[in-house]
Amino acid sequence: MPSDIEIAQSARLLRITDLARDRLGIPDEHLVPYGHYKAKLALDYIDSLASRPDGKLVLVTAITPTPAGEGKTTTTVGLGDALNRIGRKTIVALREPSLGPVFGMKGGAAGGGRAQVVPMEDINLHFTGDFAAIALANNLLAAAIDNHVHHGNALDIDLRRISWKRVMDMNDRALREITAGLGGPGNGYARQDGFDIVVASEVMAIFCLSTSLADLKQRLGNIVVAETRSRLPVRARDLKVHGAMAVLLKDAFAPNLVQTLEHNPAILHGGPFANIAHGCNSVLATKTALKLADYVVTEAGFGADLGAEKFVDIKCRKSGLRPAAAVVVATVRALKHHGGAALAELGREDLGALERGLVNLRRHVDNVREVYGLHCVVAVNHFSADTEAEHAQLARQVADWGVPIAQARHWAEGGAGAEALAQEVVRLCEQPGTMRFVYEDGDTLWEKMRKVATRVYGAADIEAPAAVRARIEHLQAEGYGRWPVCIAKTQYSFSTDAKRRGAPSGHVVDVREVRLAAGAEFVVMICGDVMTMPGLPKTPAAEVIDLTEDGRVVGLF
Repeated sequence: MPSDIEIAQSARLLRITDLARDRLGIPDEHLVPYGHYKAKLALDYIDSLASRPDGKLVLVTAITPTPAGEGKTTTTVGLGDALNRIGRKTIVALREPSLGPVFGMKGGAAGGGRAQVVPMEDINLHFTGDFAAIALANNLLAAAIDNHVHHGNALDIDLRRISWKRVMDMNDRALREITAGLGGPGNGYARQDGFDIVVASEVMAIFCLSTSLADLKQRLGNIVVAETRSRLPVRARDLKVHGAMAVLLKDAFAPNLVQTLEHNPAILHGGPFANIAHGCNSVLATKTALKLADYVVTEAGFGADLGAEKFVDIKCRKSGLRPAAAVVVATVRALKHHGGAALAELGREDLGALERGLVNLRRHVDNVREVYGLHCVVAVNHFSADTEAEHAQLARQVADWGVPIAQARHWAEGGAGAEALAQEVVRLCEQPGTMRFVYEDGDTLWEKMRKVATRVYGAADIEAPAAVRARIEHLQAEGYGRWPVCIAKTQYSFSTDAKRRGAPSGHVVDVREVRLAAGAEFVVMICGDVMTMPGLPKTPAAEVIDLTEDGRVVGLF
């Protein structure tokens, strides 16, 4: 079978204006085209949709990720195509890829095989420039802080308590901790600083949670960047740059319309990671899609313990969105890896490893059904090396849990390979249900963190150094306790130890740092050794990405 990029490059795409008009009824004047195959939806047109009824929202999540791959985005796209094939008007709503993973280890995030959103190269690279705008807005604020101090520091900012970091959309461990302002008085005051990756920026979170330009500007102004020497908060509006930040984000704030390989509409917008941020596409994009389709298939990053928990406890809590059903994506390969099989052995039949690894799937399914209160189906993303015996064992076990299961072959067959999954999703969406939060608004920040750790991660308790605990108590006393917690931790385990596969229980989750995101209106709890600026692997994907003499991109995946 051809590679993902070869499939994408050989595809016949519809002009985006034709797709918008014929599939969604959107006239040309309400589009802002970026070339022939991608466009932004005008904000005034989005406002005009307010009186339309909402479609049904389907959340796609997954087991704990492994290097073997689960194919969550691929399944999201394949399911969207399958729903359209069985006569349900459906839009796929996804996050935009970050260049960090594209040139690092994970690769792109446009799906794979016959289930992709296209133009794949554009989407995985600069796309419509949204991430560049977010980085510029973030870094304008960073520059304004140092400029204010340089020109007299009228706000009495304490240089030791500047919390705002610069960002870039690339993995670079050397920039995690830096010293800025070196070179003498003309370059400002020397101080410790650092970079995060752009998808971890609070500006990205604000971008994805805002419901209008006015809301965006208000939230940007609320960002707390530092404290004064009297320990009072310094906000972006105190530096008078939140309006300029909103200007930089004005065009980016409009959602992006593209298509799948099967010419079905897809809206991509925003892209916070789920291990170091809240892991969901923009509220505006999701709500827009719900006005334009009968079904909207969206995804939340990494496993159901990270992206899905934040989808429920942050995105749904803040926006009023409620999914009608969920899909938990699993693969035989990944489950065998959770059962102790080495990566090199995943192509061999191993019913014992599969049996041992099922504990990971079981906990995610239990979390989705019992903790989040969502009807769900297990989607088994089929790989060619899987055996019939392995699939039969997996199907028997999941059936014993009383959970529906569907084998999906969308990677190889496109939407036709996921029709059984689509039929089950439609059935689940018709069943009444009530989504539940993991914690209540009135719980303290510490109790919210503990409830996620014990109810979702299977932990015995949480702990934090005295200084971190004091910081949490200070934020609680200052009135921020009513907000959700956004937990940053490794995506590779229910614990904070990435090497503990399966479904570890009884561990203690250590909170090493806490950050206030006053514009996004949540409190970030950083656990274990997770980094908000990733590093490149020993052999990054950048080494195989190239440009041919005729200008064709190769090696992108």
